[in-house]
Amino acid sequence: MKISTKGRYALRLMIDIGMHDETEPVRLKDVAERQDISMKYLEQIIAVLVRAGYVRSVRGPQGGYRLAKTPKEYTVGMVLRQVEGDLAPVSCLEGEVNYCERQADCVSLRIWRELDQAIRGVVDKYTLADLIEWQEEAGSDYVI
Repeated sequence: MKISTKGRYALRLMIDIGMHDETEPVRLKDVAERQDISMKYLEQIIAVLVRAGYVRSVRGPQGGYRLAKTPKEYTVGMVLRQVEGDLAPVSCLEGEVNYCERQADCVSLRIWRELDQAIRGVVDKYTLADLIEWQEEAGSDYVI
């Protein structure tokens, strides 16, 4: 499994908004400058996050974006699944039911299930609040 640039940038965007939306909505232009990400790419990502209800748009001259919930209510896994889709390491583990006709004879399925559980265990353990805290400890606006 490999997290795409879109997934990494979505996390950076959410962290940036979470760090800066306390007093006023965060403008995408400011995020683009702080994170060195193109506006065009951020516009694509923010559209996904708005549709998911993770971020809300504030209109007007002082408009921008705010998190729809508190940072502790978002896990890394929630954000990644929204932009990446299912994070399962193999296609037979995507979704609720394994429809693979070979699963009864698949000796590697045990490994894929364990890997899937490990991935979920990590990305669902950490919240956006954790990442914001780590970023603030690093003392930089630029999210790594």
